[in-house]
Amino acid sequence: MEQVLSPAVILSFVLGYFALLLVVAWFTSRKSSNKSFFIGDKSSKWYLVAFGMIGASMSGVTFISIPGAVGNPASPNFAFSYMQMALGYVLGYAVIALVLMPMYYRLNLTSIYTYLEQRFGTLSHKTGAAFFLLSRTIGSAFRLYLVAIVLQAFVFDAMGVPFPATVAFTLFLIWIYTRRSGIHTVVWTDTLQTLCMLVAVGLTVYFISDDMGLSIGGLIDLVKDSQYSQMFFWEPKADTYFWKQFIGGALIAVVMTGLDQDMMQKNNSCKNIGEAQLNMFSFSVVLVFANLLFVSLGAMLYLYAEAKGIQTPATTDYLFPTLALQYFHPVAGIVFLIGLIAAAFSSADSALTALTTSVCVDFLGFEKEQLKTEDELVKMRQIVHIGVAVAMFMVIILFRYVLSGDVVSAVFKIAGFTYGPLLGLFMFGIITKRVVNDNLAPIICILAPIICVVLNTYSVQWLWGYKFGIEILLLNGLLTFAGLWAISKVGSEIAK
Repeated sequence: MEQVLSPAVILSFVLGYFALLLVVAWFTSRKSSNKSFFIGDKSSKWYLVAFGMIGASMSGVTFISIPGAVGNPASPNFAFSYMQMALGYVLGYAVIALVLMPMYYRLNLTSIYTYLEQRFGTLSHKTGAAFFLLSRTIGSAFRLYLVAIVLQAFVFDAMGVPFPATVAFTLFLIWIYTRRSGIHTVVWTDTLQTLCMLVAVGLTVYFISDDMGLSIGGLIDLVKDSQYSQMFFWEPKADTYFWKQFIGGALIAVVMTGLDQDMMQKNNSCKNIGEAQLNMFSFSVVLVFANLLFVSLGAMLYLYAEAKGIQTPATTDYLFPTLALQYFHPVAGIVFLIGLIAAAFSSADSALTALTTSVCVDFLGFEKEQLKTEDELVKMRQIVHIGVAVAMFMVIILFRYVLSGDVVSAVFKIAGFTYGPLLGLFMFGIITKRVVNDNLAPIICILAPIICVVLNTYSVQWLWGYKFGIEILLLNGLLTFAGLWAISKVGSEIAK
């Protein structure tokens, strides 16, 4: 079928949405400073942070890749199995709210990785921050890559624009509206973008039901009776096994939110710990229902394709955009497009801000800098901001040539290796009072993920057919913990 929306129409909506974000950025960036950029002047409203975090945590991966994975038997997120992980998120967010956040507020941290310096020393601090930079750069690049390939396939290929130019264009738009006041702007833009994303999904469900001649209730019953609605899986060796997914979800929440500067920077911008905890608990509940909406949408898309005799794309990440832009009513295509852009920008804008914050605070020592004026520090921060955008551009271009399979599986697989040392460092610091040999900490944090990569590669041969899923993250963290114990001695912890 011919594409319903022309590339020119799609591009006009991209630019129109961007113009709206610029208006929000203008209102929120007046009288901005480094304090505004890093922690939003500690004035963010908890309910705005909570709602905006839904979009930032879900991103284009949830918007496109999760619905596609529902019908992919080879994916660890087949059918509704992703909800096992989403239920685990709730446990992880409770740990963040009750254990990590009180510590962050008590120590008044701008970058959460400065805790590692207070607890262990300078090299541990730099190592933790470096793993965050690696993890978040790769993770955010995955998310933006997914949106970029969709824009490339449905807009820029027809206009003769090469993929690198598409990525540069998208990053440039995001850089423009975050460059002045960072997190102060991101809290508001993420709120707008979450709203757009959820409304887009809701309207898409309505359009599907209307086109199939079903009521919303009838469509829901169709999903319930389909092969896609199975939520719980109990085969221990399978990637979809419940306890793998549930425990993995809890760990993913802890590391990709609680130990991630990107997500915690928003929480740390609230007025006090009480509001920040209220934000986290409300966010975790709403997120479960939001994820249920997305997996349900995935089942509906496959059922729609079956009913209409439409062949689904070989790459499942293309399922939603193909149906929305080539088979749905043009209005539904526009709704999808707005949701897609919102999902992309809500993840990437906060990532650019958080990565810039980490470089400035953890590596350039902005909070310790006494010899430079505020204007000089602002200029340095702006240069770092550009450098972060360039680094993300290079990683996305690399993915174009090496990535295969659905993106959501790749995101969680990489997270298991890159966030493991952070989990081990923070877990060791909080649980024990032992003093670590700071000079050896980087070696331990590098060895642990290397061992996990080897075990993950050969687990089927070595472990009687067992395949690691996201639980590789726990193993990674435990190996880091054990290594830190081996290079530590009894003593009083540095940070009280």
